[in-house]
Amino acid sequence: MSRAFHLSAALLGALALAAVASGAGSSTPGVTANEIVIGGTVPLTGVASAYRTVGLGAATYFRYVNAHGGVNHRKIHYIIEDDQYDPAQTMDKTRELVEQDHVFAIFNSLGTEQNQATRPYLNAIKVPQLFVASGDTSWGRDYKQWPWTIGYQPNYRAEGTIYGRYIAKTAPKSRIGVLYQNDDYGKDLLTGLRNGLGKKAKLIVSTQGYGADDPNDQSQIAKLKSAKVNTLMLFATPKFTIQAYAYSRQLGWRPKVYVNAVSSASNVLGLATIGTSKKQTEGTISIVFLKDPTDPRWARDRGIKLYRTIMKRYKGTNPSDVYNVYGMSVAHTFVEALKKAGKNPTRDSIMRAATHLNIKNDPFLLPGISVHTSPTDHFPLDQARLERYHNGRWRSFGGLFRVR
Repeated sequence: MSRAFHLSAALLGALALAAVASGAGSSTPGVTANEIVIGGTVPLTGVASAYRTVGLGAATYFRYVNAHGGVNHRKIHYIIEDDQYDPAQTMDKTRELVEQDHVFAIFNSLGTEQNQATRPYLNAIKVPQLFVASGDTSWGRDYKQWPWTIGYQPNYRAEGTIYGRYIAKTAPKSRIGVLYQNDDYGKDLLTGLRNGLGKKAKLIVSTQGYGADDPNDQSQIAKLKSAKVNTLMLFATPKFTIQAYAYSRQLGWRPKVYVNAVSSASNVLGLATIGTSKKQTEGTISIVFLKDPTDPRWARDRGIKLYRTIMKRYKGTNPSDVYNVYGMSVAHTFVEALKKAGKNPTRDSIMRAATHLNIKNDPFLLPGISVHTSPTDHFPLDQARLERYHNGRWRSFGGLFRVR
């Protein structure tokens, strides 16, 4: 069955379900006197399983919230389905969550193509697609077309723009090569890089795409080295990022490296270092908006102390994994939105709440970064700092950038 046919069938089914799923004349799906049921898809296994703690971290935070009374006396039941980073599976699992589990909302589903696959279906039946775990620009930009969808993390195009501006200012004679995932995720970052470089966009001398289901990126790295690249942009998921470092070392090549935020977690760079050398990862640059639990500067921080307590008490997995912090941050935002949605939340009221946020006390975000939305601003997080990998850990530098 082709993907196009699969999605068309899903849309026909969505239209048929629209009247029922709207909740008209009945109680809100997923909401009882004691419980709120939400669900989402995360690659617990497969090529992108490094991201599994994006979902598991959120689940751990919800256990903490439930142990403290829940939200308006309702506990949050969060169902995570494993889609293996496959958009076709994402569609199937999302339909199951809506039509069989009757979830209140889809929450924290991971991946750009994955969420694009389900967005028409969810918007057609007016099921909230909340805080998408992807930085695709369209989650915020296209809110008029897709009013039931909202993202969370800083968007990829703005992130790429930051890198471009920084390189244009500090290294205007660079020869830039780009390894990118050949879909909207990678292309969004590449577009941002060109935007940031502006008149210096000709500094990009080679771009090499890979498919999410490719076995490796060895040939792409070889082509980038052959193009005499000295500044390498890794717009790739963790598996391909780690491989890029390894293949570069095998070729005796040590370019200046920039890694996109979704693959810059300390545990990912740690694996890349173990697999290559400290010299290979030294000086890598990325952006940061979360507190890193492995960074000594946050050892006594209130938010990281809370994080570690939650991870220990509620059986979290790998407290050194920064993706757990991301999961807790997005779960914290959902809880705040649910509080604003009223004592008897509906799908309409949670969307109103999600688009009227002003959270300045998220314990997991860097100081000075807040979660802010409005009916015309669907970019919850639009601030970040640059960071540099030095002596085995990240060190942020410079001021806050507004990433829009």
